[in-house]
Amino acid sequence: MELADAIASTRAIRRYRPDPIPDEDLAAILFAATRAPSGSNRQPFRFVVLRDHQRTARARALLGDAFRAAWDAKRDADGYDRGSGQDPSTPKARMAATMEHFVDHIADAPVIVLACLELRRPPGLHDGASVYPACQNLLLAARDRGYGGVITMWHQLVVDELTDALGLPENVAIAAAIPLGRPAGAHGPVRRRPMHELVFEDRWGSPAPWATEPERVGVAGGPPTPTME
Repeated sequence: MELADAIASTRAIRRYRPDPIPDEDLAAILFAATRAPSGSNRQPFRFVVLRDHQRTARARALLGDAFRAAWDAKRDADGYDRGSGQDPSTPKARMAATMEHFVDHIADAPVIVLACLELRRPPGLHDGASVYPACQNLLLAARDRGYGGVITMWHQLVVDELTDALGLPENVAIAAAIPLGRPAGAHGPVRRRPMHELVFEDRWGSPAPWATEPERVGVAGGPPTPTME
């Protein structure tokens, strides 16, 4: 598919069919990830691909426990069960249902990619520039072949246990956990705020008259993310 269409329709996919990802597709997806830019072209990103469910049972179980615990805390802190969350038809309630399904089934995803980073110094904010572009490349390549995924960080609750279970060296950090699979639903236009709210010219808050969404179908920006009140 055309790059603009892939960018405009690469949603965060959290429901997966059980279909395995063939070697050819997985190789193409990871190839795209490994072509990403990095600081000084050091290419410190590494990818641990959890595929065989028996061999990776321990790591998958750890991720499942961590994701459920993190979602329980977020659900309570953000009030997903209060206000409009009590009405199953609202965006807030639908998001809660999606997340509940996601954390209950994360361990069953056909593939889970752990995006790792070899550290040369104490970690800092700048390190993300050498790994997260690779994660986005991975998601775009997955979208191109009909798969979907989402970048997550809840692995951090069990990072020490994961490090031990997977034999990661001491200088390797897990930057993201990315489940992948055929979407149980469908891809579609992403929901994002219009460009004029996000792009300024020459100084903060100064409108950029040229910052308008493409008009052709499949590329136009979606509506703003609905309020979660």
